[in-house]
Amino acid sequence: MSEPRTGKRSKLERVRESSTATTLELFFDLVFVFALTQVTALMAEDTGDHGQPGGGALLRGGLIMAVIWWCWVCYSWLSNQVKADEGLARTAMLGAMAAMFAIAIAIPESFDDIPGGLDGPVVFAFCYLLVRVVHLVLFWIVADGDAGLRAQLVRFAPTMVAGTVLLLVAAQTSGTAQLLLWLAAVVADYGGTLVIGARGWRLNSASHFVERHGLIVIIALGESIVAIGVGVNHLPISWPIIGGAVLGLTTAACLWWAYFDTHVMVAERALAAVSGHERARMARAAFTYLHLPIVVGVVMLALGLKKALGYLGGADGHSPADHLHGAPLWALFGGTALYLLAQAAVSWRCNRMVKPHRLVAAALLVGLTPLMGLVPVLVALVVLTAVLVALIAFEWVHYRAVRAEVRHAPHTGHGHAHQG
Repeated sequence: MSEPRTGKRSKLERVRESSTATTLELFFDLVFVFALTQVTALMAEDTGDHGQPGGGALLRGGLIMAVIWWCWVCYSWLSNQVKADEGLARTAMLGAMAAMFAIAIAIPESFDDIPGGLDGPVVFAFCYLLVRVVHLVLFWIVADGDAGLRAQLVRFAPTMVAGTVLLLVAAQTSGTAQLLLWLAAVVADYGGTLVIGARGWRLNSASHFVERHGLIVIIALGESIVAIGVGVNHLPISWPIIGGAVLGLTTAACLWWAYFDTHVMVAERALAAVSGHERARMARAAFTYLHLPIVVGVVMLALGLKKALGYLGGADGHSPADHLHGAPLWALFGGTALYLLAQAAVSWRCNRMVKPHRLVAAALLVGLTPLMGLVPVLVALVVLTAVLVALIAFEWVHYRAVRAEVRHAPHTGHGHAHQG
């Protein structure tokens, strides 16, 4: 689409390079906030034989995250074409938001139906279909006059059909078969989109696209803070709770620093420096795909923090001297490591920068995880926080000059740095 166009029924206003996120997009993201809290709660309550979430809970949570992330991603590309709060786009976004909210409400029943009422897995799958159909129809209207984009949408449609059909079939199954069908649905969406290539997609504004993903990272980090409070809101306040909350907040602050201090600035400038097919390819790889593990990592961290704070507060017969173990422990340390690894992958894709310090920190966190199951939960939180604080301090000192150049350089769309 080359110019803003006015139709008989509505006006669609094109997004330009300097555009920023609209309040309607932020409103849409509020549903994503609720969905994240639902996923964290589902994993926390999906307990095994020992009363703790197991590997199956993490797998189901990861699959749900992949599905709802794809819903959000579809609209991040759409709203980079036309402003979300104008004309037909506004109506479509509000309708999709209603369907997304229904998906979020159905998350507790996405795999196992609760007796009575509607069939939870079917509601989840059907609302997913509604979200995807609204997106595709509006994108087709937006692409009026752009034969290349419409051809890409034709190639994209089968991936949507395959993913939604597999989820509907999965709603009629259980156990291993259900998990495999969910996995197949995710592969159909993600793999199919990868196979059709990025040549037909359009990205009008690098700054808008990066801003939207940065806001989602903030939302995910906010969920980790919410998890700290939710984990202890029914427990009497105590010094261990206060200490654990401070450590959890410090951990979240370090992850914020790791993303927003310079990392996202360098990535945005790299995206702005390219155009056409290469911009679409970079955006798809660095943001559509590689930001999923960033968000999943934060959600896993939120699960670990929620369980850890419960231990510190004496929930379910636990005490601060108890050891965090199993899936919550791996979520706490492994989720943080996943966050750092995905950031390193984004930097490599956008700028061909290797970040050995973040790779080492991620490897250290994974290596420490089994040992942290042998120490009191408060000690484990101290170690996690210490690793992240040391990482941030090292980067701040070692790359001080480069960091100052990145943060204070004119925003020309061409950034070159060795740190982020």
